[in-house]
Amino acid sequence: MPGRQTLAKVMDGSGGREQSTTMVFVQMLAQWLKDPTIGKHIVPIVADEARTFGMQSLFKQVAIYSSVGQLYEPEDRDELLYYKEAKNGQILEEGISEAGAVSSWLAAATSYSAHGVPMLPFYIFYSCFGFQRIGDLVWAAGDSRARGFLLGATAGRTTLSGEGCSTKTARATCSTPPFPTAWPTTRALATSSRSSSRMERAACWKSRTTSSTTSR
Repeated sequence: MPGRQTLAKVMDGSGGREQSTTMVFVQMLAQWLKDPTIGKHIVPIVADEARTFGMQSLFKQVAIYSSVGQLYEPEDRDELLYYKEAKNGQILEEGISEAGAVSSWLAAATSYSAHGVPMLPFYIFYSCFGFQRIGDLVWAAGDSRARGFLLGATAGRTTLSGEGCSTKTARATCSTPPFPTAWPTTRALATSSRSSSRMERAACWKSRTTSSTTSR
């Protein structure tokens, strides 16, 4: 693992400026990708929301993987952080397909056992919806002893109440318990929640127990 000095900029804090945890994660990811030890083993994976997560800075740094390179001129070519594809790109942007994105994640997460090459994949999906749509593949990942990270970004107090992976709605903590190998964090990315994940999980399980009892 890289030393703490790799994350010195993040560890020093934001200097009093408010920052979402999603943005801080992207900063950490950018630093890790530069690390000579693990950088080449990191696999950032998104469906189609890279800009939503503030990941466009990585387009210029490591580019998006394409087996044929970039065969067209992107609409944002005049911008500094334009949509850049390359044969040696490192980001996997799979289009509007959570199943496709998590399948790529699963391949990278099992590379250590299938190919003897340990990889560090991060699948960054849009809110809790991205997790709910890939339940079967999360089970497959557990059965395959996958090693990687699933991150629900763009979370919390959005324009649609409960749209995000916010712990205030307990959606994240209610969706993950059926998957014993998926451990929900106590705070969703990009949100500053005041409520307790443990309390919400307890409420979630209480609700399930009540529903079960009622159905009987």
